[in-house]
Amino acid sequence: MGKIIKKEEAKEIIDKLKKQNKKTVFTNGCFDILHVGHVRYLRESSKYGDILIVGLNSDISVKKIKGDSRPINNENDRAEILAELECVDFVVIFDEESPSKLIDELKPDIYTKGADYSLETLPERDIVLKNNIEVKFIKFVEGKSTTNIIKTIQK
Repeated sequence: MGKIIKKEEAKEIIDKLKKQNKKTVFTNGCFDILHVGHVRYLRESSKYGDILIVGLNSDISVKKIKGDSRPINNENDRAEILAELECVDFVVIFDEESPSKLIDELKPDIYTKGADYSLETLPERDIVLKNNIEVKFIKFVEGKSTTNIIKTIQK
């Protein structure tokens, strides 16, 4: 099995790890043009458990979220790049705009999100509370974003 897996495989892995009293961390994003902010965020997320599963927005969902000009890199390329990071154990591509359905199905122990959110503003709040999933907020690297990179290239 490679690092890019289907949600059913991710669910099996999580269930198996729970039986071994190991912690699974889940996070998600578009990760369109991978930059140091992404890498630091993922590395920090991985420190909260035994494995890190990254939910990756598919091309369809990125277009819905970011507009027709995105993504810059297709889902397969983005998944492969993420899978090459040492701190990422598995990547699961999903089509929905929100990871709520995937979180509800996988039921990880810990969910990480950028510190620009709080539990009160977290879109996935109801799902994480319902499933008793611990949430950790990770500080962003100031000024590092795919949108900023695209703007710089366009200049």
